[in-house]
Amino acid sequence: MNNTPAVRFKGFTEDWEQRKLSEMTAYRNGRGHEDKQSNSGKYELINLNSVSIDGGLKPSGKFIDESNDTLCVDDLVMVLSDVGHGDLLGRVAIIPENNRFVLNQRVALLRPNDSVYSRFLLVCINAHQSYFKLNGAGSSQLNISKDVVEDFAPHTPEITEQKLIAHYYSNIDYLITLHQRKYEKLVNIKKSMLYKMFPQNGSKVPEIRFAGFTGDWEQRKLGDLAIFNPKEELPNVFEYVDLESVVGTEMLTHRTESKRTAPSRAQRLAQAGDLFYQTVRPYQKNNYLFEKPDKHYVFSTGYAQMRPIVDGRFLLCLVQNDSFVKVVLDNCTGTSYPAINSNDLAEIEVYSSSNPQEQKQIGDFFKEIDDLITLHQRKLEKLKQLKKAMLHKMFV
Repeated sequence: MNNTPAVRFKGFTEDWEQRKLSEMTAYRNGRGHEDKQSNSGKYELINLNSVSIDGGLKPSGKFIDESNDTLCVDDLVMVLSDVGHGDLLGRVAIIPENNRFVLNQRVALLRPNDSVYSRFLLVCINAHQSYFKLNGAGSSQLNISKDVVEDFAPHTPEITEQKLIAHYYSNIDYLITLHQRKYEKLVNIKKSMLYKMFPQNGSKVPEIRFAGFTGDWEQRKLGDLAIFNPKEELPNVFEYVDLESVVGTEMLTHRTESKRTAPSRAQRLAQAGDLFYQTVRPYQKNNYLFEKPDKHYVFSTGYAQMRPIVDGRFLLCLVQNDSFVKVVLDNCTGTSYPAINSNDLAEIEVYSSSNPQEQKQIGDFFKEIDDLITLHQRKLEKLKQLKKAMLHKMFV
């Protein structure tokens, strides 16, 4: 077996040494605090939900007032139980500065000794999740024991190389967190502005308008603002877009199909300017404005196809609004997979500006926000993919 990783920092050539976790850390199980915990207190509990899939530490919102079992800065905490596929099993997070934490049950403490850098060990353990999944016991809930944890034996370099590797991943994690926060902030801004720039609670005007526009908005049926499901002959070969293809307002995937091989749901031939509204689980708000010049994209009947009579981007904003989605859900059938048919969707009444210039300004405003959301989302995905690839190449 090769004892060195595929990618290393310049100047390091020595073999990595394989050592058990028991040689590098002191292990301690968390304790049950169910009878004492509350929503406020001196010490915050770390439980099974406190460690994220990315190895971050999330607040549990559960506290206790007294404990002789507190943690230290740079201690590692590990998840010992996970329901489902075991994606969190064996995940670790690091204790930050200036915080008071206590471990709850089914979470373990790993206190690194002087032979290993804690932040390197954090990345190393999270890079070897297959070991913990493989050794998890149970059916509906996977569990790992103290012996399984302490027998984990990764290859590690000397301490200087450990610190360089840890610093490299700290920088990647910083960038991931930065773009995640920017993405979430933009999503919240969009949600807030959709609420304020469309009439709410029976009002005929929005709370915020662009300068120069006055007068009431008109109450119209959605079917008055667009032609629903126009019928056209499908091409012999086309790109098929199913319900998994659109996330948010972006089309992420599509696949080539022919009339002969395509599923029966492939019915909606797209034309530039068409809006495709997800009629199944509409609360997900995966709706797409088709602006490509191509004439060979066909969407699933899981979307209602709307050919806008008003500004297309304005119409997209209207159907993304939470108040509109609530009305749609009230008209859906089904519980696990709520859905609305196109005829019922077309009958929903909405307030719409009758001024094409106002429609365009609103649509363009939200297009800029959507573009920024997409930018940070793509950067975030690229950084996560980079981290995943380098975890594979920089560890044995």
